[in-house]
Amino acid sequence: MGYQMSTVEFNNVISKLLLDYRILAPVCLEGKGTFSGTDLVTYGDIERIQDVVFDRKTVYSAKEAVFPPSETMFYFTEEEFKQPSVDQKGILVFARPCDINAFKRLDAIYLESGPYPDPYYLQLREKLKFVLMECDHGFKNCFCASMGTNETSDFSLLVRSEGDQIFCLINDTGFEDLISESLASNSIRKVDLQPGFVQRNKTRLQIPDKLDNSLFSHPLWQEYASRCTGCGRCNFSCPTCSCFTMQDLFYRDNPSCGERRRVWASCMIEGYTEMAGGQEVRKTQGERMRFKVMHKFSDFKKRFGFHMCVGCGRCDDVCPEYISLPRCVQKLQEIKNGGVR
Repeated sequence: MGYQMSTVEFNNVISKLLLDYRILAPVCLEGKGTFSGTDLVTYGDIERIQDVVFDRKTVYSAKEAVFPPSETMFYFTEEEFKQPSVDQKGILVFARPCDINAFKRLDAIYLESGPYPDPYYLQLREKLKFVLMECDHGFKNCFCASMGTNETSDFSLLVRSEGDQIFCLINDTGFEDLISESLASNSIRKVDLQPGFVQRNKTRLQIPDKLDNSLFSHPLWQEYASRCTGCGRCNFSCPTCSCFTMQDLFYRDNPSCGERRRVWASCMIEGYTEMAGGQEVRKTQGERMRFKVMHKFSDFKKRFGFHMCVGCGRCDDVCPEYISLPRCVQKLQEIKNGGVR
């Protein structure tokens, strides 16, 4: 059962939620886009439903709610270290099905890939709940249906905006009191509400059944050695990329004190695989592209049973060289079928 209410009534619900949750949703930052006079749609804190952008895809994903771009792991002095305090509020994130499914991939990486879960990721992930944002159509470059990430049941609330009316479905008993307290209002009524999911995208992808080492030396990768600039935008916008580097920051006033930070990194950037002595594992952009594609569409699935990529299409959206990830995978399929030499 769902509920229909005015934006005023739903803002009252948000006010109640803000007592216990930090709420993140797609917002529009005017004039902050890549080009002059353009806007940036990204994730930010909200206090009212009118601030949420329902009809556009964000440039960046919601992963920074649990995997911040720069995260202080601990502060240190000459004699001791201390972890920073964590906000006791929960985290409520408005997200589309592909982005919600992306957290399953991050969970596999940070919580299941070793003998111990990552404590920094875990302490935020345990606080996280989702508000489902439906997609009434596929956005440009999306191929979530091909990846099987176009649907999800992992959400606490569904929120649909139609004009000045909000439709809300509660999928978590912990939130039922939020609405039941306001049902006496004439502006709130019960309605039959079911989530709607995109079943088909304009971009469709067939993933090769088996990608193996026979493709490592294929000349296909040389195309990306010349095209890719190594900017790393594809990784930073991706909801499942999770690579990071460590930085020690020493304070100017006392160089013996500082903090250690975990900072986003990119497998597509020069120097990421550089080891002691200057040896670098992947030296060209073609080799880096090969690693990224094989990891997302082969190696990850061998380990966890599902593909790492969720088909959000953000990597295609942000690439300054118009490199298409699904087109690369399509070429691999053609190679396996003997169509590309």
